[in-house]
Amino acid sequence: MSFITDIAATIDEANFKDPKTLKKILHPYNPKKKDSCYTVQGTYEEVEDLFKKLQGEHTSTHVKSVDVSAAVMAYIEKKCQNELSKIRGNSFDIETQPDLRTVQNNPKGTVQVTLRPCHPSISLDRANMVRQRFITFYQRTASDLQVKTIPVSPHQKDDLQKRFPHLLFQAKQNNIEVTGPFMHISLLMERHLQHTSSSKKSPVHKGPADSRSSRTSGPSPRHSKDCEDELCPICMDSIERAKKVSLPCKHSFCRDCLKTAFDYKPVCPTCGELYGTLTGTQPDGGRMIVNTTSSCLPGYEKYRTIIIEYHIPSGIQKEEHPNPGQPYEGVSRTAYLPDSTEGRRILKLLRRAFDQKLIFTVGRSTTSGRNNIVTWNDIHHKTSTHGGPTHYGYPDPDYLSRVQDELKVKGIE
Repeated sequence: MSFITDIAATIDEANFKDPKTLKKILHPYNPKKKDSCYTVQGTYEEVEDLFKKLQGEHTSTHVKSVDVSAAVMAYIEKKCQNELSKIRGNSFDIETQPDLRTVQNNPKGTVQVTLRPCHPSISLDRANMVRQRFITFYQRTASDLQVKTIPVSPHQKDDLQKRFPHLLFQAKQNNIEVTGPFMHISLLMERHLQHTSSSKKSPVHKGPADSRSSRTSGPSPRHSKDCEDELCPICMDSIERAKKVSLPCKHSFCRDCLKTAFDYKPVCPTCGELYGTLTGTQPDGGRMIVNTTSSCLPGYEKYRTIIIEYHIPSGIQKEEHPNPGQPYEGVSRTAYLPDSTEGRRILKLLRRAFDQKLIFTVGRSTTSGRNNIVTWNDIHHKTSTHGGPTHYGYPDPDYLSRVQDELKVKGIE
């Protein structure tokens, strides 16, 4: 029995070397053309046979390299391997040129990141979607990173590395340069200030009572009766029973550590589950203007088109931005949705996300390589009406469901 009797395939002319040859191959399949895209209907076997014929005519799956900060990429490669593995899967390799070790000491150093398909059969559309996933992850990581320099000894550095596994520590002359997410940097600085303050208060010359043997003869705080064996994922110390807080997602933390984390972002630091209303770092003063036009989008020929215009003015960065006190450059962006029931529902969700400052952030432009500029956050928009996913346009039948998932992660549903 055949369960799939008739399917449709969309072929974008822009992805092929010779439009005339493409048209000749498609002719026996009675294609219907709209703008640069052909639609072919037939049985599974017929469509599979067509794609075999087209395989040699498809353009290279080489995707454009992405210029990124060497310092941010060094952090990602050393601390975010799980995320990189999910992005590239088993089908792509991530190459960085030049070698990070030659440029990461330069604060303004940049490198090129290229996603190379492991198999020639991988489509250009898929390659560009993986590239976009990397860009989204990079922007989210870069906008949250801070760099601090603290004077600590090599012994203290080793201890801090164990306590703060999400931070990257690098020796800089007599100091240590620390790179990592804002929340973890704040916890580190708080602990460092407490340690510095207690050191100043303690006597310089220690008597026998302060010797190593007398300090270690009794039970250490880590094994105190008031502590459990469970470690707090934030400070990496044993959690005191009286100060333990467990979230509904079953992850536990020190009460003070969790409060500091929630002051920054109300999500579980371990699994990312949202608790409360998430507010982003989108600059103030922006506008979201919505209009409709009678023209339709590829794949939504029965509907009008919703046009969203975003305007974010230039200004001065605040504490939640990468470089507080420095100016940032604003942007104007236009996005498109079908004026269907689902499209209108997405529009309402995007409005809520905009009001919660989640659509944009301040960071580094992945196209120009410039810093201190307003960029998209990790909610994808269609900025073109045509061209398919490769050109951030339509047709893209999965787009509306994907953007709903991205909004749901931020508590917008």
